[in-house]
Amino acid sequence: MTLNDIIALDKKYFMNTFGDRLPVCFVRGKGMKLWDTNGKEYNDFLAGIAVSALGHSHPALVNAIVEQAQKFIHCSNYYYIESQAKLAQLIVENSCCDRVFFANSGAEANEGAIKLARLYFRKKGQPEKFEIITLEKSFHGRTLATLAATGQDKYQKNYSPLTPKFLSVPNNDIKALEEAISEYTCAVMLEPIQGESGVNPTNVDYIRQVRELCNRKGILLIFDEVQCGLGRTGKLFAYEHYGVEPDIFTLAKALGGGFPIGALCAKEPYASAFAPGDHGSTFGGNPLACNTAFAVLSTIINDNLSKNSAVMGDYFMEKLSQLKDKWPFIKEVRGKGLMIGVELTVPKAVEVKKKCLDAGYLIGSVGENIIRMLPPLIITREDIDGFITALDKIMSEL
Repeated sequence: MTLNDIIALDKKYFMNTFGDRLPVCFVRGKGMKLWDTNGKEYNDFLAGIAVSALGHSHPALVNAIVEQAQKFIHCSNYYYIESQAKLAQLIVENSCCDRVFFANSGAEANEGAIKLARLYFRKKGQPEKFEIITLEKSFHGRTLATLAATGQDKYQKNYSPLTPKFLSVPNNDIKALEEAISEYTCAVMLEPIQGESGVNPTNVDYIRQVRELCNRKGILLIFDEVQCGLGRTGKLFAYEHYGVEPDIFTLAKALGGGFPIGALCAKEPYASAFAPGDHGSTFGGNPLACNTAFAVLSTIINDNLSKNSAVMGDYFMEKLSQLKDKWPFIKEVRGKGLMIGVELTVPKAVEVKKKCLDAGYLIGSVGENIIRMLPPLIITREDIDGFITALDKIMSEL
């Protein structure tokens, strides 16, 4: 099919939740590159919004999918699943958690975290502790509960009334957080580095103060690492940058390398609040998803892609900072590892994104002033140099 044929079908039959998309349709990918219906080559600096950690068509990922699909794809959680047990072990042995539950997405993983935190206190005989505090500019998902947890009105305004007992406070403001905690608070839920609002990191001192505050108040600390986890920031888990451990954390996106899977990870005794019948999923943790995720996570660990993310991230930030010195309308370069945002003083982010597409580079934009880069963890200096050259030329045309 031609691109125009595909666009016509989409406009006629698909619910218009994404509006007019960028005018391109990809047909194959390899490593950092994608090719469209016309054979044009693109360099992927978005990775499906931090999903394709190994790039495209990585042999470990492809082989895991084919191997499991040839055996069987699904059987239900009525039965024991080898790849599910092995993946849970791999996550536990490489993180601070004790147990794992698998879902199908980041939103589902976050729903599970919300349920687990509330259930833990209910089973302790404290059913009044069900309120959850999140941060402004956060993003936790598009289900009704995770929308309520999300600290951005633009996602919430059309879905009132929202799930009750969520409130948001400013990022990096420990006083505001402490004042918001009440006898009803059961947890604080935050992203160590906010992604969807433009790559906004939390301060190290703030996170450590939040951990101390949660300990002192007897409430749980939940980290949403759906976007910032799994090597994206230069460490396997973003919490490692802060010298603290959450009680519960969530994963998704990069975990399956493109295959849908999410993970709810918790320490004891919180994990054991879930008893038989308290939570579940038809598709969550199925053999195909878990075999795929096991291959992806094993590759991230064995190939030390977290270190590559740290090294290439520093190099990328250095090159972007040089552009900032050159072009005065670049206000700030921020992020950690390969999770990078560039804020502009002019409302040109969407224009820059489109010009990058024309030049053969995929990036993201947040609002009108921020461009965002989330490339695969396999990126090289040569890839970055090529992008910087293209971006420099685009900046000169603004």
